[in-house]
Amino acid sequence: MILIMEKINKNFAYIRISSKDQNLDRQIDALKKYVEDDRDIFIDKISGKNFDRPGYQSLKYSLRSGDTLYIHSLDRLGRNKTALKNELEELYKKGVIVRILDIPTSLIDYGQFGNLQQSIMSMINNILVEVLATMAESELIRIKERQREGIAAARARKVKFGRPRKELPAEFADDYQELMAGKVTAVALMKKYNISKTCFYNKLNEYKKDIDICSDPKKLDFVE
Repeated sequence: MILIMEKINKNFAYIRISSKDQNLDRQIDALKKYVEDDRDIFIDKISGKNFDRPGYQSLKYSLRSGDTLYIHSLDRLGRNKTALKNELEELYKKGVIVRILDIPTSLIDYGQFGNLQQSIMSMINNILVEVLATMAESELIRIKERQREGIAAARARKVKFGRPRKELPAEFADDYQELMAGKVTAVALMKKYNISKTCFYNKLNEYKKDIDICSDPKKLDFVE
């Protein structure tokens, strides 16, 4: 006797926010109306510039033909227009039904319509996807531009980025002489100044260059 397992189509949801500081509740509340099992809701806290996201890749692995994917808005799926349209095309070819809450026509079951009506609805959806994908990409460009402007403005105000530069104290001159004479080890000095091996040798090389320049005035000729 051969048992035939009937395939059960499932509903999935995808949620994305750009940073851990943003709130998921708005998307979760809206999508829980369509997807009851939390295990079928996939979440990413990352930029939408591409689709190399752990949550989304796990979702794609779980999706099967006949399944339905719910997304709060198109820009939650992605912000790169070309990649976004390619991804939707791939899901369509896989047999996945994509329903986007901010595209109301995508929530309609076309099975009740004739061929002509289905074609019209499909055309409307494609137009809306084109418009919203363009808007999503434009917003990404604006975000990047604002970031560049913010960085440029900060640099103009002499704001330094990254970790504060660790300066060695004046007594390092004596320690350097002892290091060269073999009276103290590099490891001992790293512990004394509480700096990493990489940082220590970077500082050591900078100090050597300073000494070299000071001992040979010809090397200062380029300075006006």
